[in-house]
Amino acid sequence: MNHAAKNIDPRDRLIFALDVPTRAQALEWVERLGDAVTFYKIGMELLTSGEYFQVLEDLSARGKKIFVDLKFFDVPATVASAVKGLTRHPVYFCTIHGNDGMMRAAAAVKGDIKLLAVTALTSLDQHDLDDMGFQCDAEQLVLSRAKAALAAGCDGVVSSGLEVAALRREVDHALITVCPGIRPLGNSDDQKRTLDVAEAFAAGADYIVVGRPIRQADDPRAAALAIQATIAQSL
Repeated sequence: MNHAAKNIDPRDRLIFALDVPTRAQALEWVERLGDAVTFYKIGMELLTSGEYFQVLEDLSARGKKIFVDLKFFDVPATVASAVKGLTRHPVYFCTIHGNDGMMRAAAAVKGDIKLLAVTALTSLDQHDLDDMGFQCDAEQLVLSRAKAALAAGCDGVVSSGLEVAALRREVDHALITVCPGIRPLGNSDDQKRTLDVAEAFAAGADYIVVGRPIRQADDPRAAALAIQATIAQSL
């Protein structure tokens, strides 16, 4: 896979999921991980702390890249207003759900933010998709939403690593692929559609999001550095 075409710093390809409830804990993790992590995802858990944008500014002040993962979903005008509001902050990525109207409205006002469309959550398997009424498998759903995202003006998609190879075959390589749910082999948590680090990059992932395998490691910084080494070897 031609990863170099997007000119991404290899160390930025690991995104750590900063899933903690307070600013103090977030900053503890940033200090603990140091130069092992250059890119952070902040999502809904920190949003409810009331300190979300303080953390965002803290990360920026430390030279970190920021992925705002709030998965906006509402009428197009409301989603566009939320995305436009984020342009006042040092945000690199933000997520919205892959609805055509929302994506087009948000893409029109995203400024320098790279807009990522959520395709299918990695916690969903085929049984879940069947229950939700989708008459297709996960790969078909991801491909359909990815093509719609690119046509709507989004920069990339969030998808399981399991669908990345198909995305690379069937969707323009300009599309950024961000893969959450990256797990060691033998994973048994709530992420169902997963790959390990080397497999994700072999399939064509541009970025991976890793949370618990670093956070729950005996030595989190060493775990992050090991992932960085695997990424470097995979490119």
